[in-house]
Amino acid sequence: MRHLFRLVYIVVTVLRYGLDEVALSGFRQRWVRGLVRVLTLGRRLDAPAGQRLREALERLGPIFVKFGQVLSTRRDLLPDDVADELARLQDKVPPFPAAVSRRLIEAAFRRPIEAVFATFDAEPVASASIAQVHFGTLMDGREVAVKVLRPGMLDIIDDDLTLLRTLARWVERWSVDGKRLKPREVVAEFDKYLHDELDLVREAANGAQLRRNMEGLGLLMVPEMVWDYCTQGVIVMERMKGVPISQRKRLEAAGVDIPKLARDGVTIFFTQVFRDGFFHADMHPGNIQVSVEPATFGRYIALDFGIVGTLTEVDKEYLAQNFIAFFRRDYKRVAELHLESGWVPAGTRVDELEGAIRAVCEPHFDRPLKDISLGQVLLRLFQTSRRFNVEIQPQLVLLQKTLLNVEGLGRQLDPNLDLWNTAKPFLERWMNEQVGWRAFVAGLHREAPHYAQLIPELPRLLHHALRRPPSVEPALLAQLVLEQRRTRRWLQGLVLLLLAAGAGAGALAWWLQT
Repeated sequence: MRHLFRLVYIVVTVLRYGLDEVALSGFRQRWVRGLVRVLTLGRRLDAPAGQRLREALERLGPIFVKFGQVLSTRRDLLPDDVADELARLQDKVPPFPAAVSRRLIEAAFRRPIEAVFATFDAEPVASASIAQVHFGTLMDGREVAVKVLRPGMLDIIDDDLTLLRTLARWVERWSVDGKRLKPREVVAEFDKYLHDELDLVREAANGAQLRRNMEGLGLLMVPEMVWDYCTQGVIVMERMKGVPISQRKRLEAAGVDIPKLARDGVTIFFTQVFRDGFFHADMHPGNIQVSVEPATFGRYIALDFGIVGTLTEVDKEYLAQNFIAFFRRDYKRVAELHLESGWVPAGTRVDELEGAIRAVCEPHFDRPLKDISLGQVLLRLFQTSRRFNVEIQPQLVLLQKTLLNVEGLGRQLDPNLDLWNTAKPFLERWMNEQVGWRAFVAGLHREAPHYAQLIPELPRLLHHALRRPPSVEPALLAQLVLEQRRTRRWLQGLVLLLLAAGAGAGALAWWLQT
């Protein structure tokens, strides 16, 4: 019944904010326009469509807010007014009361706020779908940010995920593409990432790992966690000071090289994906800032590590080979990779798949990012995948979402950025490090500690192996002897039979001659 009530609540919210009118207003058929007029009778829908969409997503909860966050980065797919409204979902979700936040912090630390912080700002500086952030100062003078999980999130998310699972089952059962798209596995991945985001200790651990990975790159700053004050519902971290990446005019006024910043963003993303297999997977503008401090000028600042993606070595190698083949316009190799990975049926003709991929991708090369819509490319690829029964890989769904975020950020920073030529040298260098002499030397270096421990033991192990009698169990040995005896008797009988047959044949021939 609770799930039914939630479904009813979603339908009522859609009707209350006129989202049905927003969805149907884009159709030009007369009967659709007539249906819109009938559906909107008695409802006052004076607010702009973007505002109504944003308010409806806020009311529906965190899953819908995250959907709006992803949409807000796609200004090539949305009108400017709608994109501007959805951008407010990134860190301007209505906060919960300061008294509630104080109560949650004191319950997590089991002491009054005044016993932990020298100063604490009751008003949150940012409020998102899952948590909100306050600034404060520890007793030792360190400036920190305090992240507090919204109360009651688990029940709301579980209800929405139950509805999504039901919808996924319907899609898988009734849709032609249901089994190929694997909707239940996609929902399961979404479930995992959302529940991971509700555990702030896990988020703190993700941030610490990302900080270690990025230390040597010199392009990305990640706040240090204060582990003494990290719990499942509240975490405390180093306060980072920067300009939100969406505020381009402020960055230009500060003297930041915007084209370089865009290129650095591509480098950071591909480094995280292909070098580390561990990437920030919630890269909307509300989570990315740029430092203007003299010591770290022009570096990115990453915030909010609730959702990270991981890739296996097999995933990384497959993706890298696909990217390299795309950049080299080797569409035959892309088609072969799809067959080798099992993404398409074994009987698929390589030349047909090659031609379909070429038709999708070739028009988009050698063009600036402002003239390329990755959304349209993905749509065409989806149509192609449907024709060739390509199976959607759920483990890569999060990477696809992050790619959309990266494209949105790149479009805001430098519309003339050539994404392909920026990424190609990095991927080629990475591939060179994975194969050939460099990869062989790197493998020896990785295994050297193991070899150093094993090699001195080899003479002793070899000596013991040579002196040790064969270790065969008595029962097995008896069975082998028995089988050997049976085989010997069978062979003896076969030989006697052959001799007798030969003697009989010789006697018959002699009798016939006489």
